[in-house]
Amino acid sequence: MLFDGSDQRTHLIDMNGHEVKQWHYPGFPSIALTPEQAGGEKGHVLVQLGNLDKPVSLASSGNGLYNQVVGEVDWDGQVRWQWGSREAPAYQHHDIRRLANGDTLMLTSELTPLAGFSAPQVIDNLIRQIDQNGKQVWQWRVSDHLDELGFTPEQLSLIRESKDPDFLHLNTAAPLGANHWHQQGDSRFAPDNIMVSARNANVVFIVERKTGKVVWRLGPDYPEVKLAGPVPRPVDQIIGQHDTHFIPEDLPGAGNLLLFDNQGSAGFPPARKGIFSASRILEIDPVTRKIVWQYTAVQSGRAPWTFFSAFISNARRLPNGNTLINEGQNGRLFQVTPAGEIVWEYISPYRGKSAPTDRYVTNRVYRAEPVSYDWAPSGTPHKENAVTADCERYPMAPRCVEIEVDSEK
Repeated sequence: MLFDGSDQRTHLIDMNGHEVKQWHYPGFPSIALTPEQAGGEKGHVLVQLGNLDKPVSLASSGNGLYNQVVGEVDWDGQVRWQWGSREAPAYQHHDIRRLANGDTLMLTSELTPLAGFSAPQVIDNLIRQIDQNGKQVWQWRVSDHLDELGFTPEQLSLIRESKDPDFLHLNTAAPLGANHWHQQGDSRFAPDNIMVSARNANVVFIVERKTGKVVWRLGPDYPEVKLAGPVPRPVDQIIGQHDTHFIPEDLPGAGNLLLFDNQGSAGFPPARKGIFSASRILEIDPVTRKIVWQYTAVQSGRAPWTFFSAFISNARRLPNGNTLINEGQNGRLFQVTPAGEIVWEYISPYRGKSAPTDRYVTNRVYRAEPVSYDWAPSGTPHKENAVTADCERYPMAPRCVEIEVDSEK
């Protein structure tokens, strides 16, 4: 498991929770590169290499305006590629991906005035493609496409009058990858099109690489939220979502959209949440726009509010059909079966401040990524031993809780 720690370092652990590697660089997020993406070598990671000593105004841990340089480091921590400088900061945040041709795709911020906005400067989000020589070869700016995101005139007025300069707060920019929808002739889902998430607006959309147009969208308006209920059913109110992506073709649920629905606070106007502050994982058919699988704490036989992260967080489908979940604000990583049984759980012990100006210390994890044991160089130690819960002493341990909610799949 690869994840960014609150100690401003990147960690690799085995399934028994033992750290097998640590890089002295933070990630936002830390991204594992395949050998094909890293010149045939194993164990390379995309990370943030350095922050500004004096960040620009309005900088925070969540908008990228601290970040100066991003790059690729090898297993030994040696820098193999980097982009950004003190004179021209990267301002990368929330997502970064290596493309098949060796270029790097990333989300960045830009502090700029925008016509019609009340704030003198706002934080505009851009998707940039940088080649191996550090040259920008493609760019997409969200403020150029506000009229394609489904906002009503009233919602656009609220956006332009917002007191939050980070008005849309994009948090995902990921190529769709190969998928059966495109293979069956649906051009909206071309593999190099980009899945984007606007956290503050409760909108998920796909950008067509050739034209820059939004060709598919979910939100910003939904029916009232139902934290539970039989599936399939139409998508209801998503709030402040993270890590929106198509499940890769070689995994169960391939081609469906998987996302962490935080149920935090977002929307123009703010979306109405359920009775409980409770998060959920949604798997959505992108053609029918129906929820085909979901996870809430109820599926594990627990109260809904015992699974909640108002911000950050992610979920990934695993080859065995289970789902890895990162309950980010609590630094809790766990794995559930399709029925909701918790079969693995880990709490990050790595504590620190998310940004130099923060006054508090947490163990939050922005994003966790499953990697196979052979992703690391040969000879890297690891353990994978079953742990038996003492249900008499710890009746609420994952393997000790009976699940009785078959209708809430």
